Amino acid sequence: MSSGTAGIIAASGAVAAAQSAAIAQAIKASGAIVRVESRDFAAILEKATDPLVVYAQGGFFSTKYQYLTSYKGLVFYTKSDTPLRLPTGAEVVQARKIWIPG
Repeated sequence: MSSGTAGIIAASGAVAAAQSAAIAQAIKASGAIVRVESRDFAAILEKATDPLVVYAQGGFFSTKYQYLTSYKGLVFYTKSDTPLRLPTGAEVVQARKIWIPG
């Protein structure tokens, strides 16, 4: 292996390590985020009193809908191909983007 190839491999390893460290730091900063299926997310919203829901719409080739809410100290996240029906009384905040670590 040439010294140039070894340098590229070492640099890509350093980038991967830096990305892993950034993800770990984001998880520490944001706390536990629980990914659930859309139907489970809807069930959590039905249990909550006056839930706060943050959502964002995006996607490259097709529109995706992302949702966050907190319930009993945990943050729940889901992604859906179609908009979710939110319960009456839910406070809704539209975000430009939702980024989930990992």
